Amino acid sequence: MFTGIITGVGRIAALHDLGSSLDHGKRLTIEAPPGYLDDAGLGDSIALNGACMTVTSLDLPQHRFTIDISVESLARTSGLAETGNRINLEKALRANDRLGGHIVSGHVDGIGKVTRFAQIGESWELRVMAPAELGKFLAFKGSITINGVSLTVNRVADSAEGCEFSINLIPHTVESTALGQLKAGSRVNLEIDTVARYVERMLSTGQLNIPQASA
Repeated sequence: MFTGIITGVGRIAALHDLGSSLDHGKRLTIEAPPGYLDDAGLGDSIALNGACMTVTSLDLPQHRFTIDISVESLARTSGLAETGNRINLEKALRANDRLGGHIVSGHVDGIGKVTRFAQIGESWELRVMAPAELGKFLAFKGSITINGVSLTVNRVADSAEGCEFSINLIPHTVESTALGQLKAGSRVNLEIDTVARYVERMLSTGQLNIPQASA
């Protein structure tokens, strides 16, 4: 589990094929900030742009670690298949950690497309077009994870193209994450709020009984 509070910004230092066919995935070498991996171990979970991955090797002197990513995961995520890309990092949540963002599983639900990223006053407005099937999970002042960052939805507009939502980014978020490199047309990983996921499931199966008000 994660919180969507980014703890470091890394870089994809190398990308290697795990086999010769299209069915094989990739091995990514990630360069982390100095000291970031001091408490990390083999098998630990680290979210890369919001996608939960497993550490398969560590090179502490070089501040690097590797993860293996399957073809399925590559097809369902964005930003993890190009050397040099800056990526948001978050280590898995400990039981005694503060829950500063919201409950995040590290499972990408869909890929959105940035439609606008512009500075307004001291902040930035980020608009993203989400797939239509995710629209029902997006709500005014609800939570959404974009490339692993826990954010609050300010506006929602459904259309034939999908569901466009707006986010306000404060300077600290732009400076402390890799979101500042986004531009119109960028593809981003989206994870919907966990609570919304379960509420929708219960409603769709008729398992959520809402008490009726008495006369």
